[in-house]
Amino acid sequence: MARPLTGEPLALDLVNTWWIDQGGPVDFLYEPGALGHWLGEHGLSDAAAGAPDAPDHAALREPLTAARAALRAALDGDEQPLDEILAHGARRPLLRAGRATSEVVVDDPAWLPAWCAAADLVRLYEEQPDRVRRCANPECVLWFYDVSKNGRRRWCSMEGCGNRAKAARFQERHRPR
Repeated sequence: MARPLTGEPLALDLVNTWWIDQGGPVDFLYEPGALGHWLGEHGLSDAAAGAPDAPDHAALREPLTAARAALRAALDGDEQPLDEILAHGARRPLLRAGRATSEVVVDDPAWLPAWCAAADLVRLYEEQPDRVRRCANPECVLWFYDVSKNGRRRWCSMEGCGNRAKAARFQERHRPR
């Protein structure tokens, strides 16, 4: 199944695993084989292997679904659910061969991908919170991190929502009065 708006940072990519297609919701995490594919895209396959039920990753769906809901809530201003996800783990600083590094420690391996996504949203807000945006199309549920030079991106994609908005403005301008 083709997903819209891939290539976003981990947190936003998790949020975007749920979208609207042809008037109905699509939950990518419940598509056959999709969860393993998503984990692999983000380098979390090895980390997820330590979770129970690793072959089909079913044990990871609940934490990831909870994290997705928490990320959406945080993006809309309710930070409490995100803090609850982050309470499942921490980043431990380490020194290895004279170099600073860190490792993530979680209370349950199944929560590692969810924790990483939640921590990634915090990172995005530390760097440039004004660049984390929802698509300007009121019917679109996708989020993106604006990396445009001028920081004025409005649409999840110009090919989809952007073109629809431009076509609607054109139709409005050329409608007979």
